[in-house]
Amino acid sequence: MTYGLEEFCNDCRSAIDPKTHEADLDAIQGHLEHLMENDAFVNEHCGPHAEVGIHTIFRDPETDFMVLAHINAKGRTSPPHDHGASWAVYAQAVEFTDMTEFDRKDDGSKEGYAELEVSRKYRLERPKAGHFGPHKVHAIHFPDNGRFVRVTGTDLSRLETLRYNMDEKSVTAVPPNDRGEISGTASV
Repeated sequence: MTYGLEEFCNDCRSAIDPKTHEADLDAIQGHLEHLMENDAFVNEHCGPHAEVGIHTIFRDPETDFMVLAHINAKGRTSPPHDHGASWAVYAQAVEFTDMTEFDRKDDGSKEGYAELEVSRKYRLERPKAGHFGPHKVHAIHFPDNGRFVRVTGTDLSRLETLRYNMDEKSVTAVPPNDRGEISGTASV
């Protein structure tokens, strides 16, 4: 039997504490890598016909985790940032994503100031996945037509996050908004 979205979502539920929403990110990463080996799943959600944008594949009513397909026409390099109090697991579907993780070197006591140091760099290619815990600073780079699946602990647009500028040694809070992150939600 092929490992599909339903099995993946069930395995994610098992890896997330329903009360605290703490997640075993290594387990979710492994499950997502297994899912990304499923050609039919990748083609359905990230194939050549997929519309550009961020699309919700699934949102769990119990634990609030989300499975999203990111379909990008143009390449992009993000500034260093975090996902606030949420975690995220990324897996590549088409092309690659270069991941950079950072350690914050200052103590956070000076408002608007931050010093970052690169702690790890790696490339995701299908079916490989990587994860970031809550408040973990990272940046991503993908080329034109880069497509990936991201699993998050909640809708990130509803959380305050931080964006960093390494040249200016600054940090800016990005407030939550009500735009929602996506289109369409599947039931599993």
